[in-house]
Amino acid sequence: MNSKERLNTALNHKEPDRIPYDLAGTTVTGINKKAFVRAMESRGLSTAYEIKEVDPIQQIVTPVEETLIKLRSDTRRIGARRIPDYEKIVVNNNDVLELTDIWGCLWKMNIHNDYYFNQYSFPLEAFTSIEEGLKSYKIPSISDHKEIIIRDLEEQVMTIDGYGVIADRNCAGLTETSLRLRGYQNWYIDTMTDTAGVEKLFDIILEYKISYWDLVTDWLIKNKLEAQVDVISECDDLGTQTSTLLDPDYLRKAVIPRFGALWKHIRSRLPHVKVFMHTCGSVRELLPDLIDAGLDIYNPVQFTAANMELKGLKRDFGKDLVFWGGGINTQSTLKNGSVPEIKDEVKRIIDIMAPGGGFVYAPVHNVQEDVPPENFWAMWETLMEYGRY
Repeated sequence: MNSKERLNTALNHKEPDRIPYDLAGTTVTGINKKAFVRAMESRGLSTAYEIKEVDPIQQIVTPVEETLIKLRSDTRRIGARRIPDYEKIVVNNNDVLELTDIWGCLWKMNIHNDYYFNQYSFPLEAFTSIEEGLKSYKIPSISDHKEIIIRDLEEQVMTIDGYGVIADRNCAGLTETSLRLRGYQNWYIDTMTDTAGVEKLFDIILEYKISYWDLVTDWLIKNKLEAQVDVISECDDLGTQTSTLLDPDYLRKAVIPRFGALWKHIRSRLPHVKVFMHTCGSVRELLPDLIDAGLDIYNPVQFTAANMELKGLKRDFGKDLVFWGGGINTQSTLKNGSVPEIKDEVKRIIDIMAPGGGFVYAPVHNVQEDVPPENFWAMWETLMEYGRY
């Protein structure tokens, strides 16, 4: 099997020759720049990555094609970067990198002390209501960076033949982006006191997402590449470590139907694609609603969160959902575990999740900055040795 066949076999709940492996297929299944460089240096491999960091805020990079082939990644990503014109707008102020993103949020990163960029401003935070803030707020338009996105797509599709192709999102989800615009305290209060304002903000973000996906699908269809895309990827963190982010009924009313509308819109143009959604945390009780809304693939499968035990997820949802992730606990085992502990956990999870297909291997979220090289390779080698059907 080639990588595309392998991935699509798993996506259709059948067993391929080995478990498909995803590294850098999305901005939530990637690897931090420093962790990547250290891991590659430890094996004498190229530390080169795409000059355009796919997510500068998280410091996530896409390894060059030569490295992805050596790492046997079955996936290739196409889509916008999180900061489309990062190199032009980032400023180095006394070793503190600063930038303002398309939503008007200020981010900073001390190059000596910080692992990632941290948010320093919230554009709608100072206003008494969302409606008041929106009166003077400049809503971003996809046309502002259309040419950059198309240029990136043209480069990305040069290396997709024979691989599973994911068309990835361009920005965070409805709740995540709302929090960044309004500020955390204000937004949570708004969900109780100003639901109309909250939902108006959701609709603004949704409209921006729709315009992005229209741009991508128009370009794919124009270039007769739509059949190459296997998966479209979206995200929104709807859970915490112990519960859903908000009352489940509110999420069912205000958030999930909007994602359903987005997925339906994309499928009207790309009817064959599988829908992937990343949502961290304890979201088991939302999975039936997400499935009803059109979800095919669930990520990151954070099995350390409450009620997210893997055997139960596979038993109860394995016929309806592909589990993309959950391959190792990134919060503890991958960064702190010994090599034997890592190998044992990877094997245990494969034994649970691999039978019958419907499983794509990736850790729970990105490989973070604090993952030692030997731990990355222990995970990878175990998957390659033990992940065959």
